[in-house]
Amino acid sequence: MNDAAHDLHAPHFIGIGGAGMSGLAKILAVRGASVSGSDSKESETVLALRALGATVHVGHAAEHVPDGASSIVVSSAIRTDNPELAAARERGIPVVHRSDALAALMGGRRALAVAGTHGKTTTTSMLAVALGELGLDPSYAIGGDLDAPGSNAHHGAGEIFVAEADESDRSFHKYAPEVAIVLNVELDHHANYASIDEIYESFETFVGRIVPGGTLVVSADHDGARELTARVAGREGLNVVTVGAAEDADLRVLSVVAHGMTSEVTVLLDGAELTFTVSVPGRHYAHNAVAALAAGVALGVPAADLAKALGAYTGVRRRLQLKGEAGGVQVIDSYAHHPTEMTADLEAIREATEGRVLVVFQPHLFSRTQQLAEEMGAALALADTSVVLDIYPAREDPIPGVTSELIIDAARRAGADVTAEHDFAAAPALLAGLARPGDLLLTMGAGDVTNLGPEILRHLANVASNV
Repeated sequence: MNDAAHDLHAPHFIGIGGAGMSGLAKILAVRGASVSGSDSKESETVLALRALGATVHVGHAAEHVPDGASSIVVSSAIRTDNPELAAARERGIPVVHRSDALAALMGGRRALAVAGTHGKTTTTSMLAVALGELGLDPSYAIGGDLDAPGSNAHHGAGEIFVAEADESDRSFHKYAPEVAIVLNVELDHHANYASIDEIYESFETFVGRIVPGGTLVVSADHDGARELTARVAGREGLNVVTVGAAEDADLRVLSVVAHGMTSEVTVLLDGAELTFTVSVPGRHYAHNAVAALAAGVALGVPAADLAKALGAYTGVRRRLQLKGEAGGVQVIDSYAHHPTEMTADLEAIREATEGRVLVVFQPHLFSRTQQLAEEMGAALALADTSVVLDIYPAREDPIPGVTSELIIDAARRAGADVTAEHDFAAAPALLAGLARPGDLLLTMGAGDVTNLGPEILRHLANVASNV
């Protein structure tokens, strides 16, 4: 096991159940490390890690840090007053950021890093599935599960390592990829970035980490990505491949034809047309697949083979994931929490259904709501009916005057039919009462709104049985 400058033979993960942390813990456990950790609650992910031999405690306490811990792995979400972190510092145990641990795991592999304000998880997953379909057995670390708890990471025998590169806390500056994808560049993560210029500077630093002779795959359609391309143009030793529908794109998207929950994509590559199927709906997912295609080609994978293999990707948990159907109503889960993501998912669903679209939206973070409430409200106007829950705080403390009412007011100004629901437990019954056969209902947001799906389905079934 190559741990680079960090001793990861016996790592202790604080917050081991998180999407990014659990993936690293899984890879290290498979590589033979003695993995331990803690999380705030039991989960399917925690159970999957225990099945791999990891010792996982529920709750945070100093005594959970084992005597033999070689390092403490943390993410930016861990507060400085965490008792396990405090105990580690008192005992002189090295503290390693999640991004440093991931960089160590990528050492000695052909690294492919996927960055962007949104779309990272989907694109990384598409590459992981397609490369695996071709027998290349890549290692990968993804911010979401492909199909089951614990499927967000894999230690492969192949030479390629595909990783999601997180810009939110600048941790993607730690990686040195052979190929990097930048899907889009927008102002987000307002607690860490004060302006769009800071965002550009951060992405420029990331691009500067690409190894000499490596490739940047970047969107030709997104204004922020085009600005980034202009800023890095002419850098010595950097190959730039632009992708998108724009006429000047190096890999040009000629068409995206919707067929229900799938899309047929035609691209122009090296003067020849290539058509393939993407097994998820929506133009933005099709464009993610094209970026994945360009990145794989940059690594030397034959384009026709990779295009066909991309059709094997059928989605990631929480990325327009069908949770079930009851009473003639389909319930789909969406992780979208930024206005651009919300708009993209709602437009994709509009293309995939002829029925009404209902949304229950849970805003994520006070800082994001403060900055983007107007845009979130405008996005919700794309639905026929919306229910907005209270803000999911995650790692943040409340900001005076910042509530979900800011989004609700904006949505109403945009002409949306929107209802506030401050009682999380009451939301399933409310939504079941609003829905009717033929509707498609989205649970949307990055917080625990995902847990409402099964309850909504139960209420829908009860309504149907009483008709």
